Amino acid sequence: MEKVRVGIVGCGKISGIYFKNCSQFSALEVTACADLNVARAQASAEEYGIAKACSVSELLADPDIDLIINLTIPAAHAEVCIQALEAGKHVYVEKPLAVTREEGQRILAVARQKGLLVGSAPDTFLGGGIQTCIKLIEDGWIGTPIAASAFMIGRGHEHWHPDPEFYYALGGGPMFDMGPYYLTALVAMLGPIARVTGSARISYPERTIMSEPKFGQTIKVETATHVAGVLDFHSGAIGTIITSFDAFGGSQLPRIEIYGSQGTLSVPDPNTFGGPVLLRRSDAKEFSEIPLTHGYAVNSRGLGVLDMAYAIRNGRLNRANGQLAYHILEAMHGFHDASEQGKHYLMQSTCEKPKAMPTGLVKGMLD
Repeated sequence: MEKVRVGIVGCGKISGIYFKNCSQFSALEVTACADLNVARAQASAEEYGIAKACSVSELLADPDIDLIINLTIPAAHAEVCIQALEAGKHVYVEKPLAVTREEGQRILAVARQKGLLVGSAPDTFLGGGIQTCIKLIEDGWIGTPIAASAFMIGRGHEHWHPDPEFYYALGGGPMFDMGPYYLTALVAMLGPIARVTGSARISYPERTIMSEPKFGQTIKVETATHVAGVLDFHSGAIGTIITSFDAFGGSQLPRIEIYGSQGTLSVPDPNTFGGPVLLRRSDAKEFSEIPLTHGYAVNSRGLGVLDMAYAIRNGRLNRANGQLAYHILEAMHGFHDASEQGKHYLMQSTCEKPKAMPTGLVKGMLD
């Protein structure tokens, strides 16, 4: 297959794993990188053997690049995505797709107009752990899925992150930071969401930074830091989710569990690609660990980009696609809207349940 030529915009902390993994995927060739700080782009190019480091505008104008990986901060996601699409390039963006629903809709509209693909993180659901869970569900190991639960409970980024302010600004918070991993995994396993409801609050109006280099500085909290939600899936299953920056995590809480008519499935951390996958059938007294049926169980960030490259060359829909990412973005806003308005939020969007990954893949290849 002809390689898809990739340019990376944004050479911050998360870019390293994309540079590393994309260089190992036979269908991809990272030919250039850019950053608002061109010196940072030059350093990344030198470290990872990238031929060209340049400004963002120069990269977007490069006619030899087919696909842009957008690793900018969330507030810039929509602007850079739209610029890339207007320049005639497919785009894959880190989560979330955009900060607002209006921005997300605009990205998808421009992509349709230009006949281009949009992809978005997270792509962890393409890894061996969650793909094994999808296969178990589809093969009937837990019967009919009835319900699901998900928990992401932590004390907050000010305890470890060097620049934690964004996580407490509008567009931040635990739902927009970590919710995409959990909600995308749930949709990948159970299908699209019909409606949501939720309760959300700011538990602590100010946060004190406990990490360097800003130790002792305070943050004014502008967004909900504890969100509890209920999801009604089109399939009939009912899910519950808690995302919180306000408490220490419970020692016995699962990341995600799927409850079926014939068994229960314990799903691995959706922020990872591997296991363990645990299954308890209705006739068993305990959970048993299930061997993974799929590969890509180590940190494979960029797998969604690889899938997108095959989609571009083979004329199919990529799995971590823009419609899925927008559906997740709308649901996250829906929890907050439901809390503010005191009523269910009916989803306006839908998406296809992503096609399961095939088994027996050679590393670095898909189709």
